[in-house]
Amino acid sequence: SFTVNMYLFVYDLMQFCGHSWIFTNMIIRFVTFGKDSLADTFYSIGLVMRLCQLLSILEILHILIGIDKTRLLPRFLQITERIIVLFVVINSQEEVQGKYVVCVLFFLWNLLDVVRYTYNMLSRMGIYYLPLTWLNFSLCIPLYPLSVLAKAYAICVSLPYFESFGTYSIKLPFPFTFSIYFPCVLKTYLLALFTGMCFIIQNIFSERKAHLRTGSIKNKRS
Repeated sequence: SFTVNMYLFVYDLMQFCGHSWIFTNMIIRFVTFGKDSLADTFYSIGLVMRLCQLLSILEILHILIGIDKTRLLPRFLQITERIIVLFVVINSQEEVQGKYVVCVLFFLWNLLDVVRYTYNMLSRMGIYYLPLTWLNFSLCIPLYPLSVLAKAYAICVSLPYFESFGTYSIKLPFPFTFSIYFPCVLKTYLLALFTGMCFIIQNIFSERKAHLRTGSIKNKRS
């Protein structure tokens, strides 16, 4: 149990360091260069962002093997949403990488993750601050829907480029009649994105209620 807890603490620490670096870098660049820094957000911090998101796939494994008690489906949906938008939509289309929506997405993701991994690290050590618990389970209520809107906007912005370049579209030669037109796949995914958002928000409210009650009890005991 101690070894598992230490491993999870180190994982949360790595993610905290990565997202804190990205978040701090974005703030410093905006203060220094102003609006000009928004267009090259992906080029300056995209590599670290991709590494952090790839590392987050381990969280699904943590839940599957039982060392993390978080519900699987909501976490799976949140992680796959980011992976799809970051790697499939943004990373594959250079024209999208310079859009302001990428900066908005990165800001929302990292703000949420800095708070979440801070809360996770402290909870691994048995430390519960009610204000931090409240922030962790309340901040995502307005910011997660905003991030979904930003993801949807990024997908809409990318559609003309997928249509022009034919990226990921597949058309098999005769005698096969099978073809995949990727812009249609993305449009279908938009529906799934908003459907998943409703489910995840419902889960956020239930988790918030449970954790705030538990955190309040632990604070009274301490």
